Amino acid sequence: MAELRALEAEIATLQRACEELPAPWGDAPQARKSLKEMQQLNSERWEPLKDLRSYVEHLESELKFLSTLTGINIKNYSKKTEELKSIETAENSIKKVLERHRLSGNCHMITFQLEFQILEIQNKESLSSVITDLNIIMEPTEYSELSEFVSRAEERKDLFMFFRSLHFFVEWCEYRKRTFLHFKEKYPEVVHLPEGASSSYMEVRSPSQSGFELVIVWRIQIDEEGKVLPKLDLLTQVPQQALQLDKKRVIEAAPLSFRTLLGVLGIEATLESLVASLCTEENN
Repeated sequence: MAELRALEAEIATLQRACEELPAPWGDAPQARKSLKEMQQLNSERWEPLKDLRSYVEHLESELKFLSTLTGINIKNYSKKTEELKSIETAENSIKKVLERHRLSGNCHMITFQLEFQILEIQNKESLSSVITDLNIIMEPTEYSELSEFVSRAEERKDLFMFFRSLHFFVEWCEYRKRTFLHFKEKYPEVVHLPEGASSSYMEVRSPSQSGFELVIVWRIQIDEEGKVLPKLDLLTQVPQQALQLDKKRVIEAAPLSFRTLLGVLGIEATLESLVASLCTEENN
């Protein structure tokens, strides 16, 4: 029964964590439809499901589906329940239960450990629960943006914001990696990734003009509310002589023009036009 309760708790956590999934560029309506159908199927099957083995297998299948959808895998989970002193009055009785949860897992390449407490308060009319303590331990990563976000999630005791934001953060990291690798493979002589496949910036060097280089810096930010946003900037490295010849200040205006183009074309099309323009320059 302990295994059964652990599976149910993991599934409930992942279901709430993926309320706003999938990733920003995914087929959101289709994923939400699949999740809704799965939940409806559960409600129809719970009653006739008498065999414990079938019940556990069904829970494991559901957990696998949610893990695939969110990218979050829970490896170890435990819960301890402590019934606190009840308050009895002539008109009402209040029962308090404290649950201590511990779990560890990963979201793609990022691993984490969570410890949190949930206080449940029940009377004759209602049942309420609140997270009273949240401690998040993450393995060291190259993503400095996560440190401040984790501290903010702990302070707010917002467990589900943590899961949702972590999912989107990792998905954007993977998307950045795939995008940079695409341009590196397509334009190997022009595009350079100094930090390797997981580089946070991409260098585009002119093959015909020595010292002329464009640097696309791609940061992934998590705001105060846990919303994950990509932030791209263009930096120019141009010889002093070229700057002096640039009477129309095209180079100086390039970063602003780059941000404007992002809003019109999107990330991939903007990078394509930027890199292709340097390659066209070489052919000319």
